Amino acid sequence: MQARDGVFLEDLCPKSHARRWRHSLHHLTGRCCLYCGHPSQSIDHIHPRSLGGLSVTENCVPACLRCNGSKGDHEAFHWYRRQTFYDPRRAMALKAWTEGDLRLAQRLLAWSLPKDRTDRGGPMAVETPRSHQTRQATSPLWRWQIVS
Repeated sequence: MQARDGVFLEDLCPKSHARRWRHSLHHLTGRCCLYCGHPSQSIDHIHPRSLGGLSVTENCVPACLRCNGSKGDHEAFHWYRRQTFYDPRRAMALKAWTEGDLRLAQRLLAWSLPKDRTDRGGPMAVETPRSHQTRQATSPLWRWQIVS
């Protein structure tokens, strides 16, 4: 049996693929709004669909209902700069997201979270650097060795 002969779940129920995609977007940001950091309940198009924006990962971000409704069909970068909760780190994350660099966007979003949010774990948790200890090396070539 060839792969093209198989029946896939997405063929029978296309909404399941869209649902998984939406959940994966929310999971990438730790269920936080990309703009303000509050819990996200919707997906916002950075370049609005009414202006020709597509429903692709690089154009869709998790957003809370307040930000999604407030933004409307405005362009995201101009709208975001006018907001009272504007954060340059989140703006850089939004730019990285639109360029397809989701890993960089995640790092920038984690950097913008308050300390109490990053300590709880989850996809947005940032690993805290451990203190390095120095000890004398056992080999004669190295005097000191960093142990992590």
